[in-house]
Amino acid sequence: MLCLFNPEHDLCLANGGPHYMPPASALRFAREGASVMQVLYPGAQALALAQADSAFIAVWIAQQPEGHLPAIVPWGWNLTLATSLLKVGIPAQWLPSAATLALWRQLQHRSTLLPLQPESHAVQTPRQVDALLASHPRLVLKAPWSGSGRGLRWVDHALTPLDQQWMQKVVAAQQCVIAEPRRQVAADFALLYHIHHGQLHFVGYSLFNALHGVYRSNLLLPDSQIALRVGYTEAMRSHLDRWLLAHIAPHYEGPFGVDHILDSEGLIHISELNLRHTMGLVAHQYLAAHPESKGRTLTLVDGRLVVA
Repeated sequence: MLCLFNPEHDLCLANGGPHYMPPASALRFAREGASVMQVLYPGAQALALAQADSAFIAVWIAQQPEGHLPAIVPWGWNLTLATSLLKVGIPAQWLPSAATLALWRQLQHRSTLLPLQPESHAVQTPRQVDALLASHPRLVLKAPWSGSGRGLRWVDHALTPLDQQWMQKVVAAQQCVIAEPRRQVAADFALLYHIHHGQLHFVGYSLFNALHGVYRSNLLLPDSQIALRVGYTEAMRSHLDRWLLAHIAPHYEGPFGVDHILDSEGLIHISELNLRHTMGLVAHQYLAAHPESKGRTLTLVDGRLVVA
């Protein structure tokens, strides 16, 4: 198994092109944090894409048994990654097809979750936002493809000229903007899953800290304690599972997480779908391997997992 750490995945999805070059800071973070994949897959060879040069890949390919389809497991699949792997010599038949990658990208468009988000709306014009502001004077606008706090805009009472320029640019590139009420967050958590051959497998829960959409850390707690703390019931999970089975499982293969918000009024809102590995999955696996770390905080600092 070859594990690739490409945390720039969300940036690549937002760009959508095969030859996108992520910022140097994102590539440096990938190189420093590649060992995160070894927490998810103990014993596997894990590296950043930048370290998988043609010479390395040639040796790795030569080591694969004839007729064997080797497992290539990235943090997340996107067209930029697949194009880069083709360039360094990975055979196309070992990779998801361009059509498959396009479908997976479309599933991660924020509009996919709108049936589960009654207070969120896809908007294309400032007038539509103004209508929402009449009943919700504080909104957050989200680019449909974005992550790690990027692509978010906070609006109070009225759109500014800069808001309108940003919105026009996003709509032109990504079809719409998602607008939803701003909420006072009491807790961020996620449900973790894996899909294999159309079968949905529930992995567990993740409780994490975020600031303005930017991930900070995970609290290492058993699933039962997280569910109890945030008030997530079996009925809620069954409803989500049925929707995922109908709309995601037939089309996607691999790990993913569904982020939720518990607001200050005790209400739970679905916030985001991440069709990739997540730090929640890392935390879940870490706690399973290190039960003595229960109650501590896990974060990624300078490419190293830190438990405090």
